[in-house]
Amino acid sequence: MSFETEPFAHADDSALEKQLRPANLQEFVGQNKVKKQLEVLLQAAQEQSRVPDHLLFSGPPGLGKTTLAMIVASETGRSIRVTSGPTIQHAGDLAAILSSLEHGEILFIDEIHRVSRAAEEMLYLAMEDFRVDVMVGKGPGATSVPLDLERFTLVGATTRAGMLPNPLRDRFGFTANMEFYEQSDLIKVLSRASEVLGVKLNSASLEIIANSSRGTPRVANRLLRRIRDYAQVSKVDMIDEKTTADALEVYEIDATGLDRLDRQYLLALSENRNRALGLGTLATRLGEEPETVELVVEPYLLRLGLIERTPKGRLITNSGLFAIGIESEPSSLFD
Repeated sequence: MSFETEPFAHADDSALEKQLRPANLQEFVGQNKVKKQLEVLLQAAQEQSRVPDHLLFSGPPGLGKTTLAMIVASETGRSIRVTSGPTIQHAGDLAAILSSLEHGEILFIDEIHRVSRAAEEMLYLAMEDFRVDVMVGKGPGATSVPLDLERFTLVGATTRAGMLPNPLRDRFGFTANMEFYEQSDLIKVLSRASEVLGVKLNSASLEIIANSSRGTPRVANRLLRRIRDYAQVSKVDMIDEKTTADALEVYEIDATGLDRLDRQYLLALSENRNRALGLGTLATRLGEEPETVELVVEPYLLRLGLIERTPKGRLITNSGLFAIGIESEPSSLFD
């Protein structure tokens, strides 16, 4: 199982995630375009004394979508209600949440693309007219009763923007497309996290961890915590390049951030290098869910140019073959 999908046992990891989470836009590192756009949107709403428009954050896991939702609540001085798409399977579930919202409150729905169809249709009316129609009674005597809602801001997060129906997507006043992080920004993320955690490491170690973090702050922070654990067990006070490299080797993560699941994926493709493999076939071979393979494994491999997606399936590139030691030279690791 991959580093991202198999959390290591650490009792305070959840608390540390909250501790490492930036509290405002000034502390939030990276995504500079999105930050600027949010600043303008939130300031304009404040100056106009109105509730901010509905917001949609789209992008791969671990890039800060939930953190930005929390920051929106902090910047507007409003409370936030947190739920997720898979938990909203009935219109009644959503109606209960919406009817309890206070004026200006933030409703954050993670994985909003997984909201049920019935609840999704209720969202259309709620987002646009701040009203829901509640069915009272059953059978022929059932009637629809309109229920007015307080004005609220819906913040949705999705890793699958393409799965959102157009009527829902169009009701968001702003859509932010989150991008993978550059190494320089990951180093800033790690520097801040090391201060919060009280971890002592040199600049070379920061660069190694950033390079192995798959362009994702969540992975960077997890790696830092695991390297901290390794250093503690090894009785190391200052983490240097050797300690960092040794820790990454223990967790089976190479210098480019590839883990065991990535290598298994590439090996499966290499065995059929002249024939494309479908997502379902690859997931079965790896013993993983197709969604995990598509959302956790493939984006980074595509970014490095190690695989290609074709209409017939997935193919490994020469760079991919080089990454697992089958080809002696890549055409270009980042082609």
